[in-house]
Amino acid sequence: MGSPTGTTPGSPTGTSPVTTPVTTPGAAGGPRRRRRGPRPWLAALPLIAFTALCFGLPLGALLYGAVTRTDPATGATAPTGEHLARSLQGPYLGSLIGSVQLSALTALLGSVLGVLIAHAVVTSRSRALRGAVLTASGVLANFGGVPLAFAFIATLGISGVVTQLADLTSLGWNLYSFTGLTVVYLYFLIPLMVLVIAPALDGLRPQWREAARNAGAGGWQYWRHVGLPVLAPSLLGGFVLLFGSAFAAHATAAALVGGSVPLVTLKIADALSGNVLVGQENVALALGLDMVLVAGLVMALYLPLQRRSARWLR
Repeated sequence: MGSPTGTTPGSPTGTSPVTTPVTTPGAAGGPRRRRRGPRPWLAALPLIAFTALCFGLPLGALLYGAVTRTDPATGATAPTGEHLARSLQGPYLGSLIGSVQLSALTALLGSVLGVLIAHAVVTSRSRALRGAVLTASGVLANFGGVPLAFAFIATLGISGVVTQLADLTSLGWNLYSFTGLTVVYLYFLIPLMVLVIAPALDGLRPQWREAARNAGAGGWQYWRHVGLPVLAPSLLGGFVLLFGSAFAAHATAAALVGGSVPLVTLKIADALSGNVLVGQENVALALGLDMVLVAGLVMALYLPLQRRSARWLR
């Protein structure tokens, strides 16, 4: 009988072993299959549950209240589009337009000033300056609400220190206006833009500038044909991020201007508390749904731009 492993014909010695596959019999006598590990999506179950609980339920309640009406006499609930239609009419529509205008203006100014500051910091040779600016930006970008409003009232209000010293009232300065609210919003939007755009500016390789210079391109030509096209996704992504932050801000505007500046967040607060009209809670929910739609549009623009920017700067 031959060897269990067999021999290779034509081999000089005739004794080269031939490897045969070894299988482990299973319970039924066949080959045993390797068990698969736990599925990757199981690890995301806690996050999915948290998202459904903290975002899904409020969104469902918001949508339900915006499209339904309850009869106070009988308690019967019926679908209706009255609340959504009212949220897009009269002062409610004016507040929505005012919020969009304020958010677009502050996002544009914050993007331009933030890019200039970030570029000056990134190109600086001082590591201490870079660390100080980025640290301060991280703090200021998260400083808002009533404390921020109080700080500006004490500084630039009617009786503020800077207002009195510089006599800004005679120049027409008014903190409790659209212009004043724009200045306050820039206080935390500019640092936010610095944090967003600084990594993208770091991704601009010095070899690109040297290659453009060797090809005879000047500074403006380099930024026009190389720098700005590469940074365009990050710039647009930062703009829509600043727009969303300004659009959703409420506490600072409520403490600073009250109802003197029409904003959708202030209208929602008034409708829920019944400061103007009683029984407008469903209109407030409809306004909230309008804000969710705008925020969803902003995020739909922001995420693809960020992914494209990451591919450019690898």
